[in-house]
Amino acid sequence: MRESSIGTPLASGGLNTRLRDLARFGEMIRQGGVCGGQQIMPAAAIAEIRRGGNTQAFAGAGYHTLPGWSYHNQWWVSHDDHGTFMGRGIHGQALYIDPKAEMVLARFASHPLAANINLDPTSLPAYRAVADHLIAHPG
Repeated sequence: MRESSIGTPLASGGLNTRLRDLARFGEMIRQGGVCGGQQIMPAAAIAEIRRGGNTQAFAGAGYHTLPGWSYHNQWWVSHDDHGTFMGRGIHGQALYIDPKAEMVLARFASHPLAANINLDPTSLPAYRAVADHLIAHPG
């Protein structure tokens, strides 16, 4: 097991996909765990992800670009009127799921700064703008 510079054990996650497969994974999640007419992931697990965590506890964590959000089960949950939630990685990797807009955005990136705080002020409004456009102009 790896350790931090002060000896604290480190654990991390990782997902290695092609962009198309990441988007397909996101669509399966958006569809409640269903893919090709089969329940791939339990619907209860997806509901648990979408429920999110404690927004008050999250507010104290210092994620100033994510007001009203929470973090739960490796997912970032907006608690907004669209029910948006995300998988987020470093350097701009993102899987943005907007159930109301019936939209999944998969993003690979190589931003020179690792932290999402460097991207959130532009990326999150852009994702939401795409969702709002899709809702306003269906078909």
